[in-house]
Amino acid sequence: MTQQDQDTPSGLVLAITAYVLWGFLPLYMKLLAHVPAVEVVAHRVIWSIPIAGAVLLILRRTRDLREAIRNPRMLAMGCVTAALISVNWGIYVYAISIDRAADAALGYYINPLFSMFLAIVLLGERPSKMQLVSILIAAAAVVVLFVAAPAPPWIPLGLTLSWGFYAYCKKSLPIGPNQGFLLEVLILSVPAVGYLIYLGASGKGAFLTNASDTWILLAAGVVTAVPLMIYANGAKLIRLSTAGILQYIAPSMIFIIAVFLFDEELDPSRLIAFPMIWSALVIYSISMVRQMRRA
Repeated sequence: MTQQDQDTPSGLVLAITAYVLWGFLPLYMKLLAHVPAVEVVAHRVIWSIPIAGAVLLILRRTRDLREAIRNPRMLAMGCVTAALISVNWGIYVYAISIDRAADAALGYYINPLFSMFLAIVLLGERPSKMQLVSILIAAAAVVVLFVAAPAPPWIPLGLTLSWGFYAYCKKSLPIGPNQGFLLEVLILSVPAVGYLIYLGASGKGAFLTNASDTWILLAAGVVTAVPLMIYANGAKLIRLSTAGILQYIAPSMIFIIAVFLFDEELDPSRLIAFPMIWSALVIYSISMVRQMRRA
């Protein structure tokens, strides 16, 4: 039973587990830093299909998926969300491979604030004063990055824009999250399989080249599909405000890993931008909790 006004223990465990798994994801991606990002994304797509498919078969929830595949409009919407999530994955994998995990963390910190901005502009939602303040602070942090950073912050902006529009478009896809995820990877499997066949034929692919890379790439489906499906089930059993606050677990872990394990250096612009984003998130979270309590 879905609990809309309270947090259930199982919901908290599932949601926290998903965010912690996402937080550790850079450690896995670092093992594949020598593999091109596009190839890694292709394997994430291919090896997610059997896992997502098995889950839907066990739960007997394949009917919505079959209907979506037969519906041209839903299939077109699925193509849009699939394209956006593939771009997001590609930027993320690339960021880890070039030692820019901190930028990835920054992108996912900005994400909820950008989603609020989209809700205001595209959905006509009326923000509170505190939410407007948080968005303005985040915008100022982005300006700092553009003006003072050694290079344009295209990685955090790319992650923010691709995930923000993905989440927005996902709301228009009238099927469950698990079915929607399988639909997306099925759509992406067409170019992914073609690309991997090309790599194999030209001898440029990492798969089957050596045992280590092969096993790590085979695990791409697990690290991609499992956290997403755990979260999809946990989100139904916790309050929206709780989910909003818990989402900061992953970027916080990514930031800690980037600085203390990957030894990434933060230039002065990021030392200014990160505290600004954290301040904006605190203001945003307080406003969100207050709204949920009033509701």
